[in-house]
Amino acid sequence: MTESAATVPDLPAGNDSATTMPAEQPAWKTLYRLAPFLSPYRGRMVLAAAALLIAAAATLAIPMAFRLLIDRGFSTPDASGSGIDAAHVNSVFLTLFGVAVVLAMATAVRFYCVSWLGDRITADLRQAVYTQVLRQDPVFFETLRIGEIQSRLSSDTTLIQSLIGSSISMGLRNSLLFTGALLMMFWSSAHLASIIVGLLVVVVVPILVFGRRVRKLSRDSQDKLADTGALANETLNAMSTVQSYVREDMEAERYARATNSAFHSAIRRNRNRAYLTALAIALVFGCIVFVLWLGAQAVLEGRMTPGLLTQFMLYAALVAGSTGALAEVLGDVQRAAGATERLLELLDTRPVIRSGSQSLPTTADATTAGVGARVELQGVTFCYPSRPDEPALNDLSFTLEPGQTVALVGPSGAGKSTVLQLLLRFYDPQAGTILLDGMNIDALKLNDLRAAIGFVSQDSVVFSDDVTANLRYGQLDATDEQVAQAAADAQALDFINRLPDGFSTYLGEKGVRLSGGQRQRLSIARALLKNPPLLLLDEATSALDAESERKVQLALDRAMTGRTTLVIAHRLATIVNADRILVLDEGRVIESGTHQDLLAAGGLYARLAAMQFGVSVP
Repeated sequence: MTESAATVPDLPAGNDSATTMPAEQPAWKTLYRLAPFLSPYRGRMVLAAAALLIAAAATLAIPMAFRLLIDRGFSTPDASGSGIDAAHVNSVFLTLFGVAVVLAMATAVRFYCVSWLGDRITADLRQAVYTQVLRQDPVFFETLRIGEIQSRLSSDTTLIQSLIGSSISMGLRNSLLFTGALLMMFWSSAHLASIIVGLLVVVVVPILVFGRRVRKLSRDSQDKLADTGALANETLNAMSTVQSYVREDMEAERYARATNSAFHSAIRRNRNRAYLTALAIALVFGCIVFVLWLGAQAVLEGRMTPGLLTQFMLYAALVAGSTGALAEVLGDVQRAAGATERLLELLDTRPVIRSGSQSLPTTADATTAGVGARVELQGVTFCYPSRPDEPALNDLSFTLEPGQTVALVGPSGAGKSTVLQLLLRFYDPQAGTILLDGMNIDALKLNDLRAAIGFVSQDSVVFSDDVTANLRYGQLDATDEQVAQAAADAQALDFINRLPDGFSTYLGEKGVRLSGGQRQRLSIARALLKNPPLLLLDEATSALDAESERKVQLALDRAMTGRTTLVIAHRLATIVNADRILVLDEGRVIESGTHQDLLAAGGLYARLAAMQFGVSVP
């Protein structure tokens, strides 16, 4: 059978925020949500089910063989009437060996199939969750830590893998054995079996009560474990700050408190699982021992044969063993249900920003011809979700003509970066309209909109890969010649050639092998390779030394050629040649003009220039 990984299944539409599963929803209803991930592998499931049935049938046949051995083998004389029928005994043992071979083969097939399913479903589930997370809005990542997401992708999916690859199979196997053995007990002795069933009904109630408690504790344990992962992720990503402030001991203590909290939560869960298992086994075996004592009395009185009692005892042992195993499986199911709830919260989360349906006409030719895009903001008002009463932009309007370079300057919190985030549709404004080449960006397909925009941030992003892969992130099908040309245009070719393996040099996590200026030039080369008609630059040189800034500025001048550019800058020296400078304050444009015009006006821009350039305000 050669099933391959299936496409991630379509899931029911969720809400615009994380959906929390009802706390009291039965575990089977929660786990049933995983059915779309199982359905592509029906063939493998059928094979596993067939092997399971064969193995269960073989197991249930063993007590019957022992009955024949005792009642007809040891108790029946041979043909001469002088002793035990050895031929019959031998045939029974050969039959038992044949049953054992069938049981072994069926068990092996079942184990392989369910293990394969567990690994495959876990991979599909991780892919679905990760894909869904990648589609979320920035507000999603403001409320859920990256470490929490990583915990759900790792530890929670591992619990589900254990459930599908082991526990469900064990549960079904023991359910079949329980049912089959119980029916065979009734066939062996309806009177004794009726007594056992009556007692087992009483036993089930405390098992169910403890099972629900285990599920709640499992959810709490997973949450605490996720907290430790999130804390470690946050700290390790800020090691320079931690060490510069000599806070290693403090962070170690914080992590110790988090891990101890997770440990105590896990202990509470395991203690209750232990209670559940001990209670189930003690009650079930107590019932069976009592009923077997009644059976022994029946043999002594001549109402049952020894072989029939042996058969009944073996089936009772199967019932008892199956019940104990089912109690264990129930604990695994409750733990997996808690983990599934957490994963379904991510799968049910839908981004607030919805893609439009209109396609953006190709603008590559316009960019090559030096035209660029036209951008208009008309009466845009925006408040961040976390600050709904504090407008970041307030009735903002301005236009970028094709091929124009416009700079945004102003104090921190004036709304400069917010403009870039709205253009990329990381957020949507509460009022107003944003147009790209005359089309409302709300109506455009998100992929088309963002494909038309190149973005270079202050914190340049470098992936754990080689130079070529980092540059091709801008255009996946770029040729080696195009990659080299983009690097040259971004003033990056010289330092790339000096690297140990040139374009094939592995750059390490976050580009640790490069300087800040080198990382920034790689980001610019990536944007050049994308060749967008609109370029957004967010303080691309603010963190660089003078030499690096000069080289990066040369790269930016090349990048701005032939396209519309919107620049955010704190260093006014980098934007003195901009076609127009917009001065923002409290989300509004308070000044507009060229560098010389704004200096002559003597307003906020002139005061900022006086501080940076050391000149007097007119």
